[in-house]
Amino acid sequence: MRRHERALVVLIALHSVAVGVGLLFLTEFGARIGGFGTVTPLSSRARPGPSTSVAASAYLIEYFRYRGILILLTTKSIAVVFLGVMTALGGMPWIVPFSGVADGLMGLLAFLVHRAARREAAREEA
Repeated sequence: MRRHERALVVLIALHSVAVGVGLLFLTEFGARIGGFGTVTPLSSRARPGPSTSVAASAYLIEYFRYRGILILLTTKSIAVVFLGVMTALGGMPWIVPFSGVADGLMGLLAFLVHRAARREAAREEA
């Protein structure tokens, strides 16, 4: 189970980096595909790009140094709440609720796999 957990954390981090790179370098294209239309200025949509890469780095550092996923769970929970509120306020394109659901599912899966890995490790120690 530990291998599955490691792979999942790495995949979630890679997803965050990919989103960050997309926001930073494919800002106009990504905004159009996501339903935002024209973005002016482009820098307003590119700003979150580096932040997602910083978060991905934190996921990996915490996991490989401490075997923890608290930063990942916290980040995904904040994203779900923020994106849910933005969706509830209305006027958001399809990518906003989709991203909220995707972040929620990633966080939930990470939690479940982490819990299973810890239980497995405890059984092996006993």
